[in-house]
Parts: sequence; structure tokens; C-alpha cells
Amino acid sequence: MGLKVTIDPDLCVGDSICVDLVPDVFEMGDDGLAYVKEGMECTGDREDVQDAADQCPSGAIIIEESEDCK
Repeated sequence: MGLKVTIDPDLCVGDSICVDLVPDVFEMGDDGLAYVKEGMECTGDREDVQDAADQCPSGAIIIEESEDCK
């Protein structure tokens, strides 16, 4: 089982901390909100992604174990 990362767009405030910390996984959309880059939903970079989630002021980053991610 691997790590799956998503961002709840209803919670995201667009401060871009996640993009600054892990630009390989997160990007800013044209709407000013952060998104997980296409193809990066399953990442093994647990420490950096967890750091971004911990620093997200709105708690929008969701990290969960997923059988879809190997």
C-alpha cells in the first residue's frame, strides 16, 4: 500500500506553502488554489508531503494510505 495525496479545494486558501515546500508534487491553479500535480497523487515522498500538510493553515492536504498506490 502506498501514500495518496489530495487537496480539498473547499478548504484550500491558496497560500502556496505546499508548492513552496514540495514543488514536484503540488502546483497552483489558475483559480489561485493549490492542486496535486497530475500523476503525483501517489507519492513515496512521505516526509516532505507530511511537512506540507502540517504547515497548511487550512488543513486542506489529505494524506492517506491507498491500495491504488503501490
